[in-house]
Amino acid sequence: MKKIYGRKPVLEAINSGKNIDRVVLSFGQKGDAVEKIVIACRKNKIRLTQLSPKKFREHEKGSNTQGVIAYLGDHKYFSLEKIISLSSGKKLPLILILDSIQDPHNLGAILRTAESSGVDGVLITERSSAPINETVDKTSAGAVSHLKICRVSNLKNDLVKLKEAGFWIVGSSLKADRIYTEVDYKLPLAVIVGNEEKGIRRLTEEHCDFLVKIPMLGKIQSLNVSVSAGILLYEVIRQRA
Repeated sequence: MKKIYGRKPVLEAINSGKNIDRVVLSFGQKGDAVEKIVIACRKNKIRLTQLSPKKFREHEKGSNTQGVIAYLGDHKYFSLEKIISLSSGKKLPLILILDSIQDPHNLGAILRTAESSGVDGVLITERSSAPINETVDKTSAGAVSHLKICRVSNLKNDLVKLKEAGFWIVGSSLKADRIYTEVDYKLPLAVIVGNEEKGIRRLTEEHCDFLVKIPMLGKIQSLNVSVSAGILLYEVIRQRA
């Protein structure tokens, strides 16, 4: 059974209506966040168990849990059609596409930024991508619980569907001619960032309306993908403000 650990991620998961089977607390935990978790469990009729520190350590297995673990079922994914439908009422919807992000810490960091920047949905490729697990949830600071996430098996076909729905596709690529600030983002938009080492795939690039790059002024020629995603998303916000 999958786990969410950490006080803030667990509280976010409960309040977002995530399918939680039970919550386990290490006995003696105190603080505002712990009290909120207890109240939220009662309100949502979630089974809450307090264990001795020794017993609790059997559940955390060396992870930094802050004394609280939530056990839950499989992550609830949205269909692309549902994400498009839910975003159709907005003048300028924004979707983030992650093409083969393999590191769970990178994925979690990107999802945290995505939630903070108000994206309407996130598409994750099924192949060569990190799963949504407790590491991703912890790194995202609970953002996973608030995002509409879709797993796609054929990104090329889904990019076509997005275009048919009126979205413009912007891909991040070191081979691009345009600097990321030179594109007008005041459009229904899907932003793509790619694999930590290889970037977005060739077929993905071919279906982009624009390719943009973040200038590298030092000797290192690439940024961490989570940093790149943040730069691009907040440029979109800046232009739309």
